[in-house]
Amino acid sequence: MRALVLGAQAAIERAPLRLETRPVPEPAAGEVLVRVAACGVCRTDLHVVEGDLPLVRAPLVPGHQAVGRVERAGPGAARFAPGARVGIAWLRRTCGACAFCRSGRENLCARCEFTGWHADGGFADYAVVPEAFAYRIPDALGDAEAAPLLCAGIIGYRALKRSEVAPGGRLGLWGFGSSAHVTLQVARSRGCAVYVCTREASHRELARRLGATWVGDVREPVPEKLDGGIVFAPVGDLVPVALESLGRGATLALAGIYMTPVPALDYERHLFYERSVRSVTANTRADGEELLAEAARIPVRTETTTFPLEDANRALALLKAGGFAGSGVLLTGDAG
Repeated sequence: MRALVLGAQAAIERAPLRLETRPVPEPAAGEVLVRVAACGVCRTDLHVVEGDLPLVRAPLVPGHQAVGRVERAGPGAARFAPGARVGIAWLRRTCGACAFCRSGRENLCARCEFTGWHADGGFADYAVVPEAFAYRIPDALGDAEAAPLLCAGIIGYRALKRSEVAPGGRLGLWGFGSSAHVTLQVARSRGCAVYVCTREASHRELARRLGATWVGDVREPVPEKLDGGIVFAPVGDLVPVALESLGRGATLALAGIYMTPVPALDYERHLFYERSVRSVTANTRADGEELLAEAARIPVRTETTTFPLEDANRALALLKAGGFAGSGVLLTGDAG
């Protein structure tokens, strides 16, 4: 099979992912082998490739938004029949026994493992995944449009929950990439007014097309106080900017796995009147199931720019440069 392999971290402009031919992996006990059709490219992949996140194993196949069909199952795996269409997401394994796992907060498990970081991911023709952490993909969603939902969509959905903006409320988004463009659609379906701050003109145009109430530059003040907000851009300097836009009792969710340093906050300007800041750490499987069901019902339509599998370096470089709006997706040739 073909696989894009990271041997050592480097700037994406140096094309550190190498196309290799590897044997098709064998599913272990409780795992399924998936023939990948599409895999989204995510900013987390970029953080792993470039070294913002530590490399926990090498060589490594990145990618954690894969959609494909079950080829075969390992010993004891019986959840999916061969040919079933499934998704492979970021959260790959938890201990299942700690206080966090037992209380519905498995995303905080200290023994979490993640696809495309602790184990090889979906930048390949085949990937394996524990069947308990795979998702059934609704028939209403095509392979390429479903792929970005498996991280960008799920994390945006969890961030929206963490922001505690009620249906019909005012939501601010700072940064408007793959995750934010899904989150806007979910929020709009709930009657929310969505205010988008982003630096790229093409991203602002997409936000308008998807029904944003107001769109401006990333540091431009919003026209009214908001009930909550989400910072998607990995830029710590935006945290005080966003907090100044929030009204009394509002919550700001920080949706990235990585962020540059956050500057000092002024208590009265940024935090007083019970404004809150919350981080978002991965997701639970329940988040994923809820998001996929809601995305099929709305329906969410992801804006995708597709690339052949072997163009993963170029796709990630364009993601870094803001070279496309919405989501980038790698196709193996089997997408439906």
